[in-house]
Amino acid sequence: MRSNTDIAPNIARLTAFRHDLHMHPELKYEECRTADKIAAYLAALDIPMVRGLGTTGIVASIHGEGRGADNPGPAVGIRADMDALPLQEINQFRHASKVDGRMHACGHDGHTTMLLGAAELLAANRDFDGTVHLIFQPAEEGGAGARVMMEEGLFDQFPCQAVFALHNWPALPQGQMGVRAGPIMAAAQQFQIIVRGKGGHAALPHTTIDPILAACFIVAQLQALVSRGTDPLDPAVLTVGKIESGTSANIIPDEARIHGTCRTLTEASQQFLIDGIHRIARHVAAAHFATAEVVLKPGGYPNTANHTQAAVFMGEIMRELVGNEHAHTDVLPAMTAEDFGFMLQQIPGAYGWIGNGADGNSGLGLHNPGYDFNDHNLDLGARFWDRLARRWFETQARR
Repeated sequence: MRSNTDIAPNIARLTAFRHDLHMHPELKYEECRTADKIAAYLAALDIPMVRGLGTTGIVASIHGEGRGADNPGPAVGIRADMDALPLQEINQFRHASKVDGRMHACGHDGHTTMLLGAAELLAANRDFDGTVHLIFQPAEEGGAGARVMMEEGLFDQFPCQAVFALHNWPALPQGQMGVRAGPIMAAAQQFQIIVRGKGGHAALPHTTIDPILAACFIVAQLQALVSRGTDPLDPAVLTVGKIESGTSANIIPDEARIHGTCRTLTEASQQFLIDGIHRIARHVAAAHFATAEVVLKPGGYPNTANHTQAAVFMGEIMRELVGNEHAHTDVLPAMTAEDFGFMLQQIPGAYGWIGNGADGNSGLGLHNPGYDFNDHNLDLGARFWDRLARRWFETQARR
């Protein structure tokens, strides 16, 4: 089964929609305007939807011929994230962010629009046996929106036999796509170490217990966890991104706080790093007569681990659309994190990349203040999701 609908006539409308989202970015769980725009677009296509899962999430269902809410048949889920980042955009083009301190620096505006393009194609030709659930998810950027939608009944209300997602990827040129079986994104855990000492006058350090000195030694020792504690062939990253302490140059404070993150591709390595953070913090602090408390931030993300059969299937669709030379089915995993991993813990599926590079600002890295989604992907992404859904139903029919 193949769509006989051309997405080209809709590209101008989709591009304008994407630019509008880019100009009006909204942070995690605040995507109210974004959700309203998505809902209006879906309503114009006469696609039923449920709003409010995960606060601002939307699930729209496109039923094939002879199917309906009471008889959905096999169902596949396709997810797009909606939220922006707390970042000041430096771009000067017409669709740059109009909101100070917020921008779509990760391309979620494009993910959302690609899925709406697929909705156009799927709704126009329902010659497939089953139901496609379009999942518009809030709060991917640190809010675990996927997990929250699931806790509020996502897959109970909308059962899926498989679920898929795409992320634009600057390291790949536009027109190329990538996927792999197994982990494609890392687990991520944020931590804080609170080092407590005894404050006093900077001229009398012998009467104090300096938490800043202890914190500096803790940071230095943490770096040995990866370099001397993990297998070089099992990727792991531990980064301290923030240290805060003190109020004045002539005062030794009572406390210092260390903020960091650790990312791994295996649960064993993640646990090793967490155990090591506790051990190093406690003993290094004690060596300086201080104490240290480790606080793990709730809601860390698991690995985004693709199921083998789903990843192979996704790779086949990529090859059909962009050709063997441009479809990479064994990409190296990235140490970035993604809450789609929560969905893959419950439902078989796969997460892939669509190349975003080599086209002006779109070639910059994710989370860069000059970043922009590549509009050429609106066509490719929409056609990819349309074909993946239709081909997936064909595979179910053969079983």
